[in-house]
Amino acid sequence: MNVDIEKVASAPSPPPPAAPSLSHPNTKETKLTTAQDADLSDSSDLDSPTTTPDEEEEEEEFIPPDGGLTAWSQVLAACLINMLAWGYPTAFGVYQLHYRDTLRLPEAQVSWIGSLQVFLAFALCIFSGRLADAGYIKSTIIAGTFLVVFGTFMTSLCKEYWQIFLAQGLCTGLGLGIIFMPPLSVVNSYFKRKKALALAISATGTGLGSVVFPAVIQYLIPKVGFAWAVRCAGFVALGISVVSVVLLRPVLKPRRSGPVFEWVAFREGPYLLFTLGAFLFFWALFFGSFFINAFARNIVGFSTTDSVQLLLITNGMSVVARPITGYLADNYIGPINMHAFQMFLLGCMFFFWLAVDSATGLYVFAIFLGFAMGAAQGVFGGALASLLKDPRKMGTRFGMVCTLCAFSSLAGPPTAGAIIDRSNGTYTWACVWAGTVVVLASFTIMSARIAVTGFKLVVKI
Repeated sequence: MNVDIEKVASAPSPPPPAAPSLSHPNTKETKLTTAQDADLSDSSDLDSPTTTPDEEEEEEEFIPPDGGLTAWSQVLAACLINMLAWGYPTAFGVYQLHYRDTLRLPEAQVSWIGSLQVFLAFALCIFSGRLADAGYIKSTIIAGTFLVVFGTFMTSLCKEYWQIFLAQGLCTGLGLGIIFMPPLSVVNSYFKRKKALALAISATGTGLGSVVFPAVIQYLIPKVGFAWAVRCAGFVALGISVVSVVLLRPVLKPRRSGPVFEWVAFREGPYLLFTLGAFLFFWALFFGSFFINAFARNIVGFSTTDSVQLLLITNGMSVVARPITGYLADNYIGPINMHAFQMFLLGCMFFFWLAVDSATGLYVFAIFLGFAMGAAQGVFGGALASLLKDPRKMGTRFGMVCTLCAFSSLAGPPTAGAIIDRSNGTYTWACVWAGTVVVLASFTIMSARIAVTGFKLVVKI
C-alpha cells in the first residue's frame, strides 16, 4: 500500500475530478440518464426499494419456456379463474329472467345488477393487476374468492331488489374484479411465440363458466329451489378457485416499484387507440349474452327453459371459437389483425339479428353469434400483449385498459335495455346500436395496428 501511495505522489497531478466518488470500491458506477431520472421520479414504491441492477439484468435474461407441463398448467389455472371471473357475470341472463318474473321490474332496472358486476370485474383490474406485478398472486385470488362466495350465498337469502343489488352486484362484483388479473399475468410470463394461443385457451374458461353456472341455476331451481341453486353455484365457484390457487406458479420476480396507473402509456399512439377500441367493444359486447334469451321468450315465443338452452348454446360456441382464433393469430394472421377482424364480424352479426323471426332461425343465429363473440373476446388479451415489450408490466397495462372498459360495460346493458323499453319491447334499434358500436370499435383497433406498422396491407401483428 505504501508503494502505491508513493507512486501516486510522484506522478504528475491529474486534472481535478468533476466530483468525488463516494461509492464502495467494489460497486460499479452507474450513470442515470434524464429519461431514467424521469421514470424513477414517476414511480412509487409499494413495499420495498427498487430492484438492484443485478436483479433487473437477471429478469431481462429470462426466456419464457413457451410450453411444458408447468406452463400449460398455468393456462389451466387461468382457464378455471376465467370460468368464475367472466363465466359468472356472463350468465346473468338467467338471473335476469328470474328477477324480472319474480320482482316485476323493467329490463333496464334489472340489468343494472349484472352491469355492476361486469363494471367491478373490470374496474378493479388496475389494482389487482398491479398487485399481480408486485407478486401477490395467490393472496389476491384468495381474497377475491371469499367475496365471490360470500356474495353468492348472500344472494340466495335476498328478497328485495336492493338486497340483490348489494349482494350479487356489489359484493360478488368486487370479488370477480380482484381474481381476474393475477392468472392472466402469470400465463403471459410463460409464453412468447405461443402467447396468443395460450391466452385464448385460458379465455375458454369464460365460455365454460357461462355454460356451467346458468345450467346449475336453471336446472336446479325446479328441484331444490332458487336459494339452494344459487348456493350450489357458490360451491362450484369455491372448488374452481381452490384448484387454480394450487396450480399457479409465478415465474417472474415481483416488480415492487412502479405506479398503479401509468399515465405515460397513453402517450403511445397504438396503446391509446387500442384502449379506445376496447372501450367501444365492451360497451356493446354484453348485449348478446344479456338479451338473447329475453328476445327468444318475448319476441319469438320460447319457453323459459328453451330460452335458457339458447343462451347455453351461444355461450358453448364461444368455447369452440377461442382456441381456433388463438392458433390462427399466433401462426398466420397476428393477434391484433385477428381481433379487429373478429370484432367486425361480431358487429355484422348484431345487424343480422334484425332478420331473425323464427325459432329455427334463432337457433342458427345463436350458433354464429356465440362463435363470433368467443372469437372476438378470445384474442383480446393476446392483441394487447403484442403491444407490450415488458412482460412485467402486463398486469398494470392490461388492468388500465380493463378499468376504463368498466365504465362502458356498466352502461352497455342498461343502454340496450332502455332502447328496448323506448321501442315498445322491440329489438330493432338495440341491434342497430350494438352493431354500429362494435364495427366502429373494429376500425379503431385496426387504426392501432396501422399506428405500429404503417399502411401495410399484409403484415402479421
